[in-house]
Amino acid sequence: MTGRKAPAALKFVLLVGVMSFFADFTYEGSRSIIGQYLKVLGAGALAISAVTGFGELVGYGLRLVSGRLADRTQRYWPVTIGGYALQMAVVPLLALAGNWQVAAVLIVLERAGKATRNPPRDAMLSHAAEDIGYGRAFGLHEALDQFGAMFGPLAVVLVLLLGRHDYTIAFAALAIPAAVTLSLVVVARLFHPRPQDLEAGPAEVRAGGLPRVFWIYLAAGALVAAGFADFPLIAYRFQRAGTVSATLTPLFYAVAMAVSGIGSLVLGRLFDRAGIGVLVPLTIVAASFAPLVFLGGFWAGLAGVSLWGLGMGVHESIIPAAVAPMVSPDRRASAYGLFTGVYGTAWFLGSLLIGALFDVSPWAVVAFCVIAELAAIPLILTVRRRTLLGA
Repeated sequence: MTGRKAPAALKFVLLVGVMSFFADFTYEGSRSIIGQYLKVLGAGALAISAVTGFGELVGYGLRLVSGRLADRTQRYWPVTIGGYALQMAVVPLLALAGNWQVAAVLIVLERAGKATRNPPRDAMLSHAAEDIGYGRAFGLHEALDQFGAMFGPLAVVLVLLLGRHDYTIAFAALAIPAAVTLSLVVVARLFHPRPQDLEAGPAEVRAGGLPRVFWIYLAAGALVAAGFADFPLIAYRFQRAGTVSATLTPLFYAVAMAVSGIGSLVLGRLFDRAGIGVLVPLTIVAASFAPLVFLGGFWAGLAGVSLWGLGMGVHESIIPAAVAPMVSPDRRASAYGLFTGVYGTAWFLGSLLIGALFDVSPWAVVAFCVIAELAAIPLILTVRRRTLLGA
């Protein structure tokens, strides 16, 4: 950290990280019990997969709009604040859902809120990241983010135990971290009204638009997303097979988030040193989550969700860190929106197929997940080669 703006940049990354800690505490706490909650309300495997998959489609597809809007208007904070306000408001309202259809609408709205705020937030983070390292900045942010995602489910477990497994009380309790999140968003806006001023200098990007390497990387990300199952479906499999109890399932999710958070810290620094090539072994390792969670028992399931959490850490830290140096600063929000929009569409289509295959054969689910993830490796290697050549 030799740049003169590095201390201010690090403070901004830490502040946004703490903000994300409480945001993830809120919505990941809710997501840890959504699968079971929908099942209690009468939804089946295909309905759960469709709801969560469509939620991801909206949660990523809408980023195409919010990213472009932020770049065109240069009003990054208003778009970000609007997204956080929507997301934090709807999570506690799940306590009032009387059937799975109403719950489904709220789940989709929560994803829409995240979609609205993520591209402009990531663009603001990228300005601070250049002086301290893209991998380090996004890894540090993701670590705080995922630790929130770990403590949220743990808090939900405690509430469920104290509240005699009443899901409505658990969702209502999440109004507290939601309020803290919104307060921190206001603080971050007041202290850092123009994060783009933290940019250390001109970006080292050769093309003014989106370079060809970005599109190749986008295709690789789509394949990875298609083969990555949603946790609610994993939780549903645990319940149906009887391998993990409903009470312990949020604990498994907490373990996954802990692995994701710790992994983000290490992998972010590794990315700064070794480059995008680190995604090759990580993709191979993360792909092994599928046979463990869909075919194994209790301990295999625990190992599987740990690897699933590692994959989430890669998706949320290294992937955005790799996009930033590919694109000029004034188009990063659009690039993040486009990348995650396509990523989410692939996740949605993959989720639908996984849900359909679930009732056919667990082996078919495993085969699809592994093949889709490993198919991304040749494209990642192409990106690495082009990056080294400066193409």
